[in-house]
Amino acid sequence: MTTSHQPRDRYKAVWLIFFILGLGTLLPWNFFMTATMYFTNRLEKSQNKSLDTAELGKDIQASATPAAPLPEKNSLSAIFNNVMTLCAMLPLLFFTCLNSFLHQRIPQSIRILGSLVAILLVFMITAILVKVELDALSFFIITMIKIVLINSFGAILQGSLFGLAGLLPTSYTTPIMSGQGLAGFFASVAMICAIASGSELSESAFGYFITACVVIILAIVCYLVLPRLEFYRYYQQLKLEGVREQETKLDLISKGEEPRTRNEDSGASAPTTNSPSVKVIFKNISVLAFSVCFIFTVTIGIFPAVTAEVKSTIAGTSAWKDYFIPVSCFLTFNIFDWLGRSLTAIFMWPEKDSRWLPSLAVARLLFVPLLLLCNVQPRRYLTVVFEHDAWYIIFMAAFAFSNGYLASLCMCFGPKKVTPAEAETAGAIMAFFLCLGLALGAIFSFLFRIIV
Repeated sequence: MTTSHQPRDRYKAVWLIFFILGLGTLLPWNFFMTATMYFTNRLEKSQNKSLDTAELGKDIQASATPAAPLPEKNSLSAIFNNVMTLCAMLPLLFFTCLNSFLHQRIPQSIRILGSLVAILLVFMITAILVKVELDALSFFIITMIKIVLINSFGAILQGSLFGLAGLLPTSYTTPIMSGQGLAGFFASVAMICAIASGSELSESAFGYFITACVVIILAIVCYLVLPRLEFYRYYQQLKLEGVREQETKLDLISKGEEPRTRNEDSGASAPTTNSPSVKVIFKNISVLAFSVCFIFTVTIGIFPAVTAEVKSTIAGTSAWKDYFIPVSCFLTFNIFDWLGRSLTAIFMWPEKDSRWLPSLAVARLLFVPLLLLCNVQPRRYLTVVFEHDAWYIIFMAAFAFSNGYLASLCMCFGPKKVTPAEAETAGAIMAFFLCLGLALGAIFSFLFRIIV
């Protein structure tokens, strides 16, 4: 099969499928994060109900010996966000690393379909539990188990998906990144609509979880359709031919013969060596891997731990006070992050071997002091330099756009610095360093918040 017979992606079907798969990768988790208010509110109500029951028991048995001290009110809801971050990031990092090695032993279809089905089941259970009464501790434990499962299977899904896209032309990593960016946008809009409607948190959360289930089912259908498309089959065949060619060369080497490359007819022959290991592949993509890791370390270190604590200086008692963070922080970030990710579909600068790419990634560190010097409240050490809301919105837009654009470039270029047979491994390694950046960012977020 030669490039002269390369088929076209009719109606951009493969591109759209990768977009939906990217959307399905992060939309469930983004909706889960959006429903944080529902989880904490339900924990508070459950604990209050337990406290009321305990008080009633004390009244009935007033003559008995004093009861043991009750746990601190709302303690579970107070630690929910911290424990949730821990339960999300650790499995995400561990299973992304594991996927970098297991992808050669477990078939791609099992990893992707199995992960999608598992996430679907978790969200179906979550939607059902909205209508089921549970005590606070049981609800807390079950919720954390679900977070661990979602991020474990999500890590395998994301790593496998980037590896899958690595087999296709460079531009086919862009729809995954764009779909993931749009997932955040949908979650932000859902949050704003919930505030505007004034509906019960439980009803809003139920809608989030059912919508996530629909998107996951759509992603499963799209993945099942993918192997039927000629454009995808062509590049899958290229990978198989590359693997068979390497195996043939190894057989020749074992027999003491010197294999030649494909252009041996023109007289240009060269001996080949064993197929590259993960270590060799990593060496080829190390600059891009560390760049994407640094990009997300800076991003998660500031957003949303610091950026969500900024207070409006112009709102007063107006409705803008309620909408300031949902619009200026979450919606602005997700819109410009999505625009940055999507821009790589039509424009790619700098080149994959250019020093500008890692330099621009490091330059994003400038956003840390800029955002820390906005009106973050409460604060103890730093003074407010950029007080007006407009400064904050401008910084957030540039911060988000640079995150989406530079991260998308790194993820697109990584698998293209190796051969087609090695592209899936390279994609999995890039996904691991992306998740490593998320984990490091979560750790640094505590430090950045403290120094304000």
